[in-house]
Parts: sequence; C-alpha cells; structure tokens
Amino acid sequence: MTIAITRKRSAGVLALLILIACGLAAAQTQQVYRYVDPEGRVVYSDKPPPPNARDAQAKRIGKNTIETSNLSFSSVLAQERYPVTLYTFGCGTVCDTASALLNKRGVPHTVVDVGQSDGADKLKRLTGGLDAPALQVGDQYATGYNEARWQSMLTDAGYPKTP
Repeated sequence: MTIAITRKRSAGVLALLILIACGLAAAQTQQVYRYVDPEGRVVYSDKPPPPNARDAQAKRIGKNTIETSNLSFSSVLAQERYPVTLYTFGCGTVCDTASALLNKRGVPHTVVDVGQSDGADKLKRLTGGLDAPALQVGDQYATGYNEARWQSMLTDAGYPKTP
C-alpha cells in the first residue's frame, strides 16, 4: 500500500516538474502582436489582434538578458583607460612569474611575443630596446620584471589588488 502511494506521489511530482519546465520554456519565447486599431493607435498585445485591425504583425520575443562581465567595475574602467600589455618571450621562470602576477591579480592583458618580428618591433618602438619581460599600462611602461614596480603601476592605473 505504501509503495503504491509513493509511486503515485513520485509520478505526480514528475508531472508537476514537466509542466513547470514547459511553462518556463514557453515564457522565454512569447508571442507578441503589433497592430493599428480602427482609431489609428498602435497597439502591442499578447492577445491576437481583432479582425478589423490594420498592419497586424506577430513577433517573437526572447528572454530578457543583460550582458555582464566577470570583472569588477573598477577593472573594466581601468582596462578601458589603461590597457595592459605584457611583452614576453620564452624567457623561462622570469616571464612565467610576470604572467602569473597579472593572472593572480586578475588583470586582463594582451601578451605580445617579442620572439616574433612584429612583437619585437612593437617593443622596440615603445622602449627603444628589446628587454623582456616588459609591462605596458596605458602609456607607462617598465622593462625587466620588478614586482613592486609592476604592482605600483597596476594600482596607480586603478586595477584592484585582488580579482
């Protein structure tokens, strides 16, 4: 007897979950109608237009979403004002440490490989030399890895100290 009641209850719960899922799917893509009524007013409605409506159009509206970023507001602002570029090549632990600093701090950045000719040209135009790793924050730059200097540049640009 209890087994039969449990099965009925499980079936009821399953049916309810299916109905909720169908309702949510239908709610995400609703039909909306646009038409001009007999008095010349533009009407938007979720009900079909009356037979005497003019210029009737059916539209599908998807779910309402807002694009967001995982970055904090201060990071987004700093990134717009002072973009960060890391100039590097296969220099081993020094370049790895430099990259890890930016990643640990959560700083979005572009990596330029100075081992490639176009990357070397960019670094030479910026610094006048080919010393890497180099960090560019906005129009400021520092050559050679110096954690205190790099942290200071990032803080001055407005990047938060923790992601």
